[in-house]
Amino acid sequence: MSEAPAPAPRPQPRNPLHGVTLEAIVTALAGHYGWERLSELVPIRCFTLDPSVSSSLKFLRKTPWAREKVESLYLFMLREQRREQHQQQQQQP
Repeated sequence: MSEAPAPAPRPQPRNPLHGVTLEAIVTALAGHYGWERLSELVPIRCFTLDPSVSSSLKFLRKTPWAREKVESLYLFMLREQRREQHQQQQQQP
């Protein structure tokens, strides 16, 4: 008796986090804000004491409330970047 194949994942065109790894999120936030500012925005130990992507991933994968805060900040960062791009396009002659 063979197992039925798993159903294909549903496409999620309206979900900006779909297909984005936690590592990519943490790397983008650290690159955009820097670790010091990131630790002010999301005050968790893995961002304040000897911060690294690796230590952050370990903590965030085990702590759903912290992961939600980081994902929310990532979405906020994306919205701000889109606004800045839109404003720059509006200013160009």
